[in-house]
Amino acid sequence: MADESKNSSLTHSDIVGICGDMVDWKVTAIINTGASAAELEAAWAWSQGADEALGEERRPLAGVTAAVYDILIADEEFEEER
Repeated sequence: MADESKNSSLTHSDIVGICGDMVDWKVTAIINTGASAAELEAAWAWSQGADEALGEERRPLAGVTAAVYDILIADEEFEEER
């Protein structure tokens, strides 16, 4: 039997449970990446500045985690341009 946590898709409730409330387009975009809960949690931690706390131990984000990170910070970049 395969590990179901790796194969199950995130739901709206999963995403809000990890990240808190966010706009619907972000939730949909994150679901569409096929990210796991672990990938979302890592991207969320980076978006909240956890990368700075990791110091030399930090590793750059890649793959799905990087895509989710980009989604999480997308409106921040848009707001800065206004």
